[in-house]
Amino acid sequence: MKEGKIPSELLRELVFDNITVKHEDVILRPEIGEDCTAIEFGDYACVLSTDPITGAEKGIGALAVHISCNDVASSGVKPLALLMTIMAPTSTTEEDIRTIMKDAGEAAALLNVEIAGGHTEITSAVNKIIVSTTAIGKILKHKLVKTAGAKLGDAVIMTKYAGLEGTAILAKDREQELKNMLTNEQLEKAMNLSSQISVVKEGVLAGEFGVNSMHDVTEGGILGAAWEVAESSNTGVEIYLDSIPVLEETKRICEIYQLNPYRLISSGSMIITCSNGAELVEHFRAANIPAAVIGKIIEKDRILIENNIKKELDPPGPDELFKA
Repeated sequence: MKEGKIPSELLRELVFDNITVKHEDVILRPEIGEDCTAIEFGDYACVLSTDPITGAEKGIGALAVHISCNDVASSGVKPLALLMTIMAPTSTTEEDIRTIMKDAGEAAALLNVEIAGGHTEITSAVNKIIVSTTAIGKILKHKLVKTAGAKLGDAVIMTKYAGLEGTAILAKDREQELKNMLTNEQLEKAMNLSSQISVVKEGVLAGEFGVNSMHDVTEGGILGAAWEVAESSNTGVEIYLDSIPVLEETKRICEIYQLNPYRLISSGSMIITCSNGAELVEHFRAANIPAAVIGKIIEKDRILIENNIKKELDPPGPDELFKA
């Protein structure tokens, strides 16, 4: 099988179709594009999401915290706690573990999230360090936002910029190589994009604003996330490629490694749908969060418009990061 996310049709066949037990207290279940699960506790829902870090080598402690917290935030929830699992090869040093946990602790402190438990193991079963986290939050049931909530006519809004996480990962992991291809200012700015990877602030703001759908952008990039929102919501979507904001540093790094920035892992960006997109964009900008309307929800087709030419919007495949 190819590296990266399992294709949607295989995910349904190999994974979802083998989940047979269904409890009535589980009110949000696995589906294409759905970031979280939710379990009912009276008037509240406990919202959980889990994710591993596999594509990065540097800064993985902080990335692991942000990735799962972002998923919980895509339900309009402020995360409360994390479980963290570290699986490390036998070549790992004590300093490696200390650095991961120092970075994770600092990221968790920024979000006011407690690392409440987990597991740490040295094992020959892996050839590099893998960190997986599970984030936990709670919300009143009626305020829960789903990926599957997009409605016909909704504007599609994205926050920040395409390829944020992928740019930061490549800049850090390929720093020595890129020093000969980027200016010092470009490289430093690209590396510092890791500070923008959290979407907890915009997730909570959007939840309070009142939106129909939210989806944290991870593997597959902006275009993959937009397709997943439509798939999960059983709708179509029309995306205007020229409206998607991309930083110059991302464009340059993608040119060097021949990558598509719109299909590059983009944690730090959120896809949101609502009926009043322009108003939401202004709401974000007032909170110093860049945002743009990049499309709309339509009845059935998945369309990408580039230079006024329409073509089919393909489902997400292996992330562009793996090509590098």
